[in-house]
Amino acid sequence: MADSNDRSAQEIADLVRVGMAANDRTAAALGIRILEVSPGCATLSMTVREDMLNGHDICHGGLISTLADSTFAFACNSYNELTVASGFSIDFIAPGRLGDVLTARCAEVTKAGRTGVYDTDVVNQRGERVAVFRGRSYTIKGKPAVAE
Repeated sequence: MADSNDRSAQEIADLVRVGMAANDRTAAALGIRILEVSPGCATLSMTVREDMLNGHDICHGGLISTLADSTFAFACNSYNELTVASGFSIDFIAPGRLGDVLTARCAEVTKAGRTGVYDTDVVNQRGERVAVFRGRSYTIKGKPAVAE
């Protein structure tokens, strides 16, 4: 097997997508689908189910945060260096409603040394913005995100 130095950046991102998806029990339980992972970027989606609604009959903000955070995780680990969140903020713009398909798109803003900043937009199936999320990452040097 070729080592990671012989792989393209997209091949490494694909390896991370497959490896992380296989072990992501939260994403599986929520029905989160991984649509795309590329170096420093990711797109995931989730359909709002009945069991995701809060007392106001809208999607619980924690679940929208989970979708955005999961997307952030795939983006910042796409280089196959173990990377964790050091913090994030989220602003809710509009509610997610039963049956909405929420799509989160995350892109790297900056990555320097062990830290990075990533922005994620969450939109519904009509392209209406539901939330904006900014994640801050910390890379653990010398540890892969997934096994080769």
